[in-house]
Amino acid sequence: MFAAYAARIDADDPLSGLELGERPEPVARPGWSVVTVRAASLNHHDLWSLRGVGLPAEKLPMILGCDAAGVDEHGNEVVLHSVIGQTGHGVGPDEPRSILTERYQGTFAQQVAVPSWNLLPKPAGLSFEEAACLPTAWLTAYRMLFTNAGVKPGDTVLVQGAGGGVSTALVVLGKAAGLRVWVTGRDGAKRDRAVGLGADAAFPSGARLPERVDAVMETVGAATWSHSVKSLRPGGTIVISGATSGPSPAAAELNRIFFLELRVVGSTMGTKEELAGLLSFCATTGVRPVIDSVLPLDGAPDALARLAKGEVFGKLVLTP
Repeated sequence: MFAAYAARIDADDPLSGLELGERPEPVARPGWSVVTVRAASLNHHDLWSLRGVGLPAEKLPMILGCDAAGVDEHGNEVVLHSVIGQTGHGVGPDEPRSILTERYQGTFAQQVAVPSWNLLPKPAGLSFEEAACLPTAWLTAYRMLFTNAGVKPGDTVLVQGAGGGVSTALVVLGKAAGLRVWVTGRDGAKRDRAVGLGADAAFPSGARLPERVDAVMETVGAATWSHSVKSLRPGGTIVISGATSGPSPAAAELNRIFFLELRVVGSTMGTKEELAGLLSFCATTGVRPVIDSVLPLDGAPDALARLAKGEVFGKLVLTP
């Protein structure tokens, strides 16, 4: 079957290790399902895999992609939960959890095999392309807001970095849940588009805000960390789910964190139950993922290059 896969690891030039070509079809085994992929979305996780982060060389070649929607062997339209081994279903109780493509072949292919437990019904009102955007970026945003931030309708949330898959999800989900959502970003056009999605205000990166916020959603890391801490009201919460600009800020701001009793909460992906909640939320509210572009599977190199350069607003989707 045709696939986009990591053939080599190169930390400095990750895209050089990406290849397109034929790979073996997945083989059915007890407790697993083979899904015909109708759409798969890109994540920064795919770029990190090509750099060798979470993907050891002995696992190569590895088909990339951890998000997908498709049709299982029984004809059911399904969405994949990307965390394998969360409960031991299909892998055994002693296997630690991993994200698809860290141990198992991914979704940038015509078919993918996953534990049957990891499949959820696709709501009829969502297209395959929309549903494929949800399991990583949108699930991450859902958990950040509704599980870890401790916010309620009417609270003000600051989203650092306009345009990425998680940040656009945070804007759309936060607004639909009755939050006041502010966004920062370096690109004026992306800030304007964030306002068009429902953000109440957008500011240049590092700008002084009109008032302190109840929570900050942090995915940028070192470049915005100090601004995130200084933007919080006393007792407020920073939820961190990534550090695309680097994990080591110039100053940790520890004095401000303890003196103002700020909460710093790490957040990674989400559970199958939270993905079910997200699918239901989208189905009942009409909220839909923001899609930048839909490309054929052989467009994976161009799509990953755009993702690496930050030249996207929303999600990039591949269709086999």
